[in-house]
Amino acid sequence: MKRREFALGASALVMPGLLVLPAHAQSGPGYATLKARAPVDAPAGQVEVVEFFSYGCSHCKNFEPIFSAWKKAAPQGVAVRSVHVAFQSSFEPLQRIYFALEAMNQVDKVHAKVFDALQVQRKRLDKPEVLFPWIAEQGVDRAKFEATYKSFGVASKVRRAVQLQEAYQVEGTPALGVAGRYYTDGSMAGGFERMIQITNNLIAQERKAG
Repeated sequence: MKRREFALGASALVMPGLLVLPAHAQSGPGYATLKARAPVDAPAGQVEVVEFFSYGCSHCKNFEPIFSAWKKAAPQGVAVRSVHVAFQSSFEPLQRIYFALEAMNQVDKVHAKVFDALQVQRKRLDKPEVLFPWIAEQGVDRAKFEATYKSFGVASKVRRAVQLQEAYQVEGTPALGVAGRYYTDGSMAGGFERMIQITNNLIAQERKAG
């Protein structure tokens, strides 16, 4: 596809999605090189890989087990993190879910369940009155989660996520950013497995360059 199709956060429950025109000039087979380097949080000597996703995106749900398996097998010297995007303000409640889970070290336990609850069970997790009881059902401390969800720390992560998504010029989800320099997504790469292969190649290229 020449266009990126992604779901609009919680609106994915009722809306078919949005088509976005590509903004990157492709600089290699299946990836683009950024004109200005994006911020990197990884320690010196490590190659950072950022996954951009949305809980309301069906493609992200399908990519999640693929990326999770790759992440577990990632070589030493590779720092991997995930960022929930916000293409509009309605995405923020879902961003807060992810960053609250991350702050509480509950991502491994609940991450895949959020995708399922939103997209299969059609639960409106963007609504606090639905989200907080559901979180408790997953064995997560409700009071602690609610406080974290509403915290300044999570609000800061939401803002930084938007800044990083803009720095990488993310056009759709899922997408991957590498070393603050490169960008790829399923449409550009020609599939999820190809995204992973390209990412591995870019990591090797960065390591070789030192």
